[in-house]
Amino acid sequence: MGLPVERVAVLVDGDNINAMHAEQVRCAGRRLGRVDVTRVYAAANIKSDWLTTPGYRVMHAGSGKNAADILLCIDAMELALTGGIENFVIATSDGDFTHVAQRLREKGLHVHGMGEAKSPQSFRLACTTFTVLKTAQCSIATPVAKPPKPAAKPPAPVAKSSQPDVSELDRNIKAMIACHSVKGGGMRLEDLATKMCQAHGTRISTLSEKNWRAYLAKCPNLYALDPRGHNATVRLLSKAFASASA
Repeated sequence: MGLPVERVAVLVDGDNINAMHAEQVRCAGRRLGRVDVTRVYAAANIKSDWLTTPGYRVMHAGSGKNAADILLCIDAMELALTGGIENFVIATSDGDFTHVAQRLREKGLHVHGMGEAKSPQSFRLACTTFTVLKTAQCSIATPVAKPPKPAAKPPAPVAKSSQPDVSELDRNIKAMIACHSVKGGGMRLEDLATKMCQAHGTRISTLSEKNWRAYLAKCPNLYALDPRGHNATVRLLSKAFASASA
């Protein structure tokens, strides 16, 4: 029998964290073990993208002051005392969660905090580990027309670099595959398309290649593709990404 997998609860302050971070937060939970609980706390009567974000259970906290904060703290302690949860991911930029993070750690549990750059030091230090959430950037930029410049002398030829050119889109793809790859086995192409759209709003149909296989095949120095098939996967060529970022 294999080693037991530790259980993880992902708890998100929906009044404080934007739904665009949903996939990044969930990936952090997967790195700690088996995610059995994924909840976002918010007022269900207020328009929020969390209400339509797949994979999260919305916990309606009502519209009272600090209602979502209080309910999240109650659930965290209940899961710690009766739910057999060993690891918590708490996503918030609110310092009011410092106390619950401290109490969970006092019980010997692992608390991974996630929040924006504005997150107070008190909450960061109360967690076992802390990650600053990165704002998703648009993968496709629309070129802006610029006025013509006076003719200039052509620049001296520059030696072509042997390192692969890694775009912002490729970096997002790398992070997504790394998050969902199990023991280096890669990620299914069908899953990559869905996750990239959810996390970054990337739709491959807007690019010239029109499909993910065509795009990835154009970068053989970055990705390794399985032959065509329903469960075909794509894997990262780690050395290529490492040399590109060097």
